[in-house]
Amino acid sequence: MGGGDGGAHGEEDDDRSTLIAEGLSSSGDAAEESIERTGSLTTAVAHIITGVIGAGVLSLPWSVAQLGWIAGPMLLAVVFPAVTFVSAFMMSDCYRYPDPEVGHLRIRSYSEAVRLHLGEKREKVCRVLIVINLWFNGVAYHITTATSIREIEKLICYHRQGHEVSNSCNNQDNSSYYTIMFGAVQVMLSQIPDMHNMGWLSIFATIMSFSYATIGFALGFAQVLENNSIKGSITGIPAANLTEKVLLAFEALGDIAFAYPYSLILLNIQDTLKSPPSENQTMKKASTVAILVTTFFYLCCSCFGYAAFGDATPGNLLSGSAFYEPFWLVSFANACVVLHLLGGYQIFSQPVFPMVEKWATRKYPNNMFVTKQLSMKLPMLPRLQVHVFRLCFRTAYVLSTTCCAVLFPYFNQVLGLMGAFSFWPIAIYFPVEMFLKQRKIRALTPSWIVFRVLSFLCLLVSVFGFVGSLERICNAKFS
Repeated sequence: MGGGDGGAHGEEDDDRSTLIAEGLSSSGDAAEESIERTGSLTTAVAHIITGVIGAGVLSLPWSVAQLGWIAGPMLLAVVFPAVTFVSAFMMSDCYRYPDPEVGHLRIRSYSEAVRLHLGEKREKVCRVLIVINLWFNGVAYHITTATSIREIEKLICYHRQGHEVSNSCNNQDNSSYYTIMFGAVQVMLSQIPDMHNMGWLSIFATIMSFSYATIGFALGFAQVLENNSIKGSITGIPAANLTEKVLLAFEALGDIAFAYPYSLILLNIQDTLKSPPSENQTMKKASTVAILVTTFFYLCCSCFGYAAFGDATPGNLLSGSAFYEPFWLVSFANACVVLHLLGGYQIFSQPVFPMVEKWATRKYPNNMFVTKQLSMKLPMLPRLQVHVFRLCFRTAYVLSTTCCAVLFPYFNQVLGLMGAFSFWPIAIYFPVEMFLKQRKIRALTPSWIVFRVLSFLCLLVSVFGFVGSLERICNAKFS
């Protein structure tokens, strides 16, 4: 179905349109056509920025420190923004089918776009990659939360006993305990039925993410002024040998790859926009503004962090005792990280829950375990309807991310692994394939060659980042 000739429409397009209309995704619901879309350029920019800026920003100073003053800023300011820019433009044209401007069929999610343009087989692969990517986000959020809570504990110890007794403050590591605590809270939050019931949590998490990112940038800038010098070097932090240096650079690539792309949520944001003008034109403008703002923010945070600490730049800008004072501000920033990730975990987990639950309902429509609901009444609370399968599956999902985070509590390595794993297939491969199909670009033409070269180079970035991060995880776990 998805492997037909790029110029063939007609019956093939009708077949694909029927697939979407049959309820294979949420956009098949005819009732959704009556939704009033009021989104604007401003709201789209806000959604993109809040979706992109997150815990990944805290690892960027370390990434620049590994790459040095030339390669680090160049990748942050030019290479990855340009790739993200191209990916966003290609995805924006996938919202309407078959014509990007006036196509009659709306595509409201990433997997839908892959299904309609590339067929069922690649859509199934895409769904697996999406679930793995979102699951890895959950693991990373566990690790980051435990790191931040542990940092608050250490800061309290330093404040009470003084910086000279750092050994006593570092002796006790409760990271696993904090990871399990975070998992217990997420078990409860994961019972929120769907995204429509958690707008308040998303808004709260967004405020927290801007708060700690701004504080991290300000603390780095203040430290540079206090040092009265800019630390660091052109080649970055020295390593014991060339192999280790290369692997660290690869891991840094994975960390940066984790911080930028937002392909998975782009079509969801575009579906909120009003028209005219056409949604893809508004989305392209919003992407341009958002990428410029994000790039500026990332550059400031990462470069000032490296300039402040040089070879001592920590893996997480707000941890590793990078900043002792002001005690209250650093502790507040880490508390904002924790509060942000309480909601952030759900933002990246909720898309998985209905996907699995709807599949189970279609697969086993008469199974009592899948369909049964229980009614519960707790003191001083309204009566609750508990879906048995939802309770068991979502609890098991949270427990799986919790256990993985306990076993592999390595902040930079996990972010790098996740960023490298998802960067090429999600941000580049599928958008490029859909763009070539949609624009009917024939093989071996100049445009075809350019996009194939871009895809291949990004594949190398993903492979290098994955290898570097995986090697560092194995080295940390088994050394």
